[in-house]
Amino acid sequence: MTDCCKKCCSFIFTLGLAALFMWLSLRPSKPKCLLQQFYIPALNKTLNPPGNTTLFFQLRLENTNKDKGVYYDPVNVTFFDSPNKTHFIGNFTIPNFYQGHKKKATKNGSFNARGLDWEAVSLAVSNGSAVFRVDMATSVRYKIMAWQTKRHRILVGANVIISNQGTLVNPKKGIKLSSNAEMIGSSVGNIIGILSLFYLLNFC
Repeated sequence: MTDCCKKCCSFIFTLGLAALFMWLSLRPSKPKCLLQQFYIPALNKTLNPPGNTTLFFQLRLENTNKDKGVYYDPVNVTFFDSPNKTHFIGNFTIPNFYQGHKKKATKNGSFNARGLDWEAVSLAVSNGSAVFRVDMATSVRYKIMAWQTKRHRILVGANVIISNQGTLVNPKKGIKLSSNAEMIGSSVGNIIGILSLFYLLNFC
């Protein structure tokens, strides 16, 4: 390989690294979404009578970006009384809001869960625990200095184990709402990056 070709490859490699570092610095991280609280008084076996069929919940949304704000569209939270989502029991919409750099937001919600399959769920919690499904959907725009990005769709969820007191089995930890698609996409991106770097190092 001639010196000219080596210099050309070196320049292209350096330019590629600079572009990669710039992209990584501007690329926003999606908010971290957690279900902090979940409570249905009617499933609490310590209450006599339980009575209240309201479902209370609390979300925590974290902006992990150091220098990017987040504009949330309305956040729609949907609940099912089975992990396979065959039985819808209700939903709640959190109004749109803005979140600053490295900020955390706590959002509370509640609705009447009359549509819940009380017989099946009550039997499950009497035997130890019941499994619910919680999904969250919204779109966000990132504020980078003086401009805003296009909307990015967020679809996350988790199976939630409820005790015979009608609450989360491990309430202190909270439940992370996540998406398998995001994990797969991230892995594919990492593999492509590694293969590209391997090619540049070995064939230029």
